[in-house]
Amino acid sequence: MARTPFLKRQVMQVTKKTDEASNIDLLREEVRSPVQRLLTRLQEDLGDDLLSLCVVGSALTGDFHPKYSDINTVLVVRQRSHRLLQLLAGYGKSMGKRKLRAPLLMTSEYIQQSLDVFGVELLEFQLNHAMIYGSDPFTELSFRKQNIRLQCERQFKAALIKLRQGYIRALGKPKLVAGLLTECVSELAVLLRALLWLTDTDRPRDALATLEIAAKTFEFDSQKLSPIMSLKQQHVRPHADQVEEMFENVYQVIDHLARKVDRIGEET
Repeated sequence: MARTPFLKRQVMQVTKKTDEASNIDLLREEVRSPVQRLLTRLQEDLGDDLLSLCVVGSALTGDFHPKYSDINTVLVVRQRSHRLLQLLAGYGKSMGKRKLRAPLLMTSEYIQQSLDVFGVELLEFQLNHAMIYGSDPFTELSFRKQNIRLQCERQFKAALIKLRQGYIRALGKPKLVAGLLTECVSELAVLLRALLWLTDTDRPRDALATLEIAAKTFEFDSQKLSPIMSLKQQHVRPHADQVEEMFENVYQVIDHLARKVDRIGEET
């Protein structure tokens, strides 16, 4: 009788390892080995304190660029500690070589307490994540539309301030303005998907597909954003003689979206 629990544990461990291997096998080739190394190290160092590891972001979409894109992960642990931060800081050099960004560290409690303030980000993780280890921290999350709408409005209006002040600080230098635009549009696809969710519209995972559907839904010209978004994906800066027109196009669309999301608030 004493042997049964042991055998059951062995079967469970084998099943768990098989599931992890299967999940990792579903990742694109460039992502598999770095994520496997990260998981192995986390299991060795954290033991039972490791609850979940997910891959998120462009590594799961057509926006991924093998040469330039980072691999983003979310790490859910039983509790945060200074020792844990020191441990993860020690991973830095080896992770950087493998294009792994530092895991986004969370606890289950933190996720539940952040639905109202970081809803846009958590909504994005819910849409686009791959479970590598443990229980899924995102699938069962529930969001309130008024919280998502308010965060979208705040971020669009903050982007307008950033564009205005950044342009002034750039002193008319095309290279600096181009960098400002690239930084701005890097956050735009996530916000557009959140807006689509607010209107119960299907959300693509790729940036340009998101842009096209959002343009139809919210009535703006996708061609005002697609050139700079395409250049960003290719990690190419726009030519100096393109920057001024691109800046005005990006500003106009974000201003339009800020007004749209404000009106969504009036309707709800």
